[in-house]
Amino acid sequence: MVAKSTERAVTLDSSGSNQPPMNFTADELFALARNKSAEGRRQLFSTVCDLFLGESLVLSDRERALMGEILRQLVRDVEMAVRKSVADKLSKRSDAPHALVIELANDQIEVANPILKESEVLKDVDLIEVIRHRTMEHQLAVAMRKTVSANVSSALVDTGNQDVIATLLNNHGATITREVMDYLVNESKRVDAYQNPLVRRPDLPPDLAQRMYWWVSAALRKHIAQTFSVNMDPVDDAIEESTNSLIKQETDARAKPGKTEDLIERLGELGELNTDFLIKALRQGEVSLFETGLARMSGLRLNLLRRILYEPGGEGLAMLCRATGVERQTFATIYELTRKAADRGDEAKAQVDPFELFDKTKARDAERVLKRWRRSSQYLDALKSVGSDA
Repeated sequence: MVAKSTERAVTLDSSGSNQPPMNFTADELFALARNKSAEGRRQLFSTVCDLFLGESLVLSDRERALMGEILRQLVRDVEMAVRKSVADKLSKRSDAPHALVIELANDQIEVANPILKESEVLKDVDLIEVIRHRTMEHQLAVAMRKTVSANVSSALVDTGNQDVIATLLNNHGATITREVMDYLVNESKRVDAYQNPLVRRPDLPPDLAQRMYWWVSAALRKHIAQTFSVNMDPVDDAIEESTNSLIKQETDARAKPGKTEDLIERLGELGELNTDFLIKALRQGEVSLFETGLARMSGLRLNLLRRILYEPGGEGLAMLCRATGVERQTFATIYELTRKAADRGDEAKAQVDPFELFDKTKARDAERVLKRWRRSSQYLDALKSVGSDA
């Protein structure tokens, strides 16, 4: 088969016809597209398709455009088996006619599937139109593309179809914006199918991953509390320990302790971290060393510990010292030094005398308060969000 130009004859084989080869100019082929005969249109489609897809024939841009338009006009008039075959072939070609590819992408899913999954010819706007106006099966095919842009991902999420969204989440070639990821993390509280795909995504931001860990833990806690009559304190301990372990595995690679943390950790391992050391550090102006050491001894988060240390009244500090077995005189020393470190002097007056509170509070009651303080703030927030009786 030979094609020299659109002005010259193009020799075409009639694809199984008993007729001899037909010589048409490309313009004449376009005119034949108006032939209403079903058999004639089928043969024309097959002939032009074979010509278009043939590797041995070099077509000019105009010939290619005309033949693409012929195929687009004829494609709906041929049986599905033919359309499926053409779609499968065109899905792998970057030079496929854009209009024809769009036509096939909007066909029945049996035809559209390979085009939607593989065709590089489809633009984001084409895919979004398919998502908005075609079936769930079309949406699933788009969600399984090798790469999915952020705009297309957003359109898939906008469908609200859980199967489509779960498929998208399982596709690590899909780009999902932080805003959409945040929304899906919140949605995963009620849609279990989102949970595993989300936590397995390498692009899930660490803070969103931690939020998921905590509310999943809170949901488990609520289920246990509602199903079994048990003391929830040990349950909380086990859940929080497991969740913290998972988070630690995620963050260890990024965490780089400073010199202060290294020193406190080493002293703790050697059994040399005690209140005498901490008070000495505080007297010498090593406030950060004191804070980090007391945080390790008490098991509190550093930010929370600082709030307790420097609150105006000192009631929290009294409770903390009572819970950790600190002697009254040592508590008085820490109280005095932390007031100076906070540069408050005598201006901050407690509503409750901290020393009276220290004397009246039983150790076991203070320990219960400290235990709650030790709970992750994210865990406590998650408990509230799922309605647990925390």
